[in-house]
Amino acid sequence: VQLQASGGGLAQAGGSLRLSCVASGRTFSSYAIGWFRQDPGKEREFVGAVSRSGGTTSYADSVKGRSTISRDNAKNTVYLQMNNLKPEDTAVYYCAADDGTTWNSVQEMAARYDSWGQGTLVTVSS
Repeated sequence: VQLQASGGGLAQAGGSLRLSCVASGRTFSSYAIGWFRQDPGKEREFVGAVSRSGGTTSYADSVKGRSTISRDNAKNTVYLQMNNLKPEDTAVYYCAADDGTTWNSVQEMAARYDSWGQGTLVTVSS
């Protein structure tokens, strides 16, 4: 599967952004989708994930309560809505696909994800 992340940009602290991840290739519902982010000089960090069904989500503590992940299998798209943005949210955001999960499961470990998009940069100014 090929993944294309978009929607990044410059936002002010307290603002919102919605990132999109569009997939092409195999049946989209075969994959759980995760979002990760990486700041230069730091390790890639789990942000959140949504199960194949869309019925299960998981979030990192750093974004919990401020972010919502949803998916539209008809559009082969997963969304990451981020609200009340903070300067520490600044990073390159990547979406990734995991084809080894059950219908309602999610994984938080990057190593479980098989395919990665190219990333979209989010910059939050204070």
